[in-house]
Amino acid sequence: MNYFEFQKKFPTEKSVIKYWIKIRYKDGIKCNHCGSDRVSVRRDQPKVCQCNSCNNSFSIFKDTIFEDSCTDLRKWMYAIHLFLNGKKGISGYQLQREIGVTYKTAWRMLKQIRTAMGNQDNQEFINTIIEIDETYVGGKPRPENNHDDDNNNSGSTGNKRGRGTNKTPVVGVVDRNNKKIHAKVALPNEKGQKLTGKQLMNILDEVCKTKNFIMTDEFGGYNALNRTNHIHFTIDHKQAYADGFIHTNNVESFWATLKRGILGIYHHVSADYLQNYVNEFCFRYNNRKYPNKANPAMFDIVLRQAILV
Repeated sequence: MNYFEFQKKFPTEKSVIKYWIKIRYKDGIKCNHCGSDRVSVRRDQPKVCQCNSCNNSFSIFKDTIFEDSCTDLRKWMYAIHLFLNGKKGISGYQLQREIGVTYKTAWRMLKQIRTAMGNQDNQEFINTIIEIDETYVGGKPRPENNHDDDNNNSGSTGNKRGRGTNKTPVVGVVDRNNKKIHAKVALPNEKGQKLTGKQLMNILDEVCKTKNFIMTDEFGGYNALNRTNHIHFTIDHKQAYADGFIHTNNVESFWATLKRGILGIYHHVSADYLQNYVNEFCFRYNNRKYPNKANPAMFDIVLRQAILV
């Protein structure tokens, strides 16, 4: 959807409300209190409905990311439109300039949209080829001593790269056949600790309920796979990046996109909110091809997932 299509689709706030009712109430509006369909929309407050059965009033935006927001609904829709059209997202300051709100409001809107992106049904990767890998997020390595550089590590205790770093680990699981990813932040409050096989298996088990072919690198934590029903293949990245069908290139590609987005658009992400950003990039990855372009239904998917109950 481009700008002109957006203007045609949502010329007024009432058009947004009408479109939202179609998204949320496919079979007609029902009362949030008693479930009755004897509901009428108030003329003076089109966001509020009145139930003629239990005589209660309710908002059609209750239990959604839009609840308790006084921001114009067209600005909300345009923010979602801009967010989805940006391949690597959009910053709070840019959204502030685009829709004319305060930075605090723009930041909250983006946070809520990411919440909707992550509000999806549990995925299941069944009878397929799985790639699992971990990465570390938290900025470039910087020696504490400014006179030290990357080639002179003597006396430096900076934030090094890879395993053993003080950065926050993120674990990703890719279904190679369906090109879907599931990623989780691990140890958000225990930086510097090494990932264990149990932690890796817990994340894998969230999406893998059946026997699968699992591709990993040589990290010892993945040896826990040898005690499962999965068939485990390992690629030693010191020797090669791929050995026939044995590789983790798809999940590595996702890490590149995630890190480019964080570095290029957001610059810095707090560990407290990192999972929200991971959810954003998972959503983008899972809807990037339909079959050769971004899923045209992405806008409606976000709106459906904006319902938080």
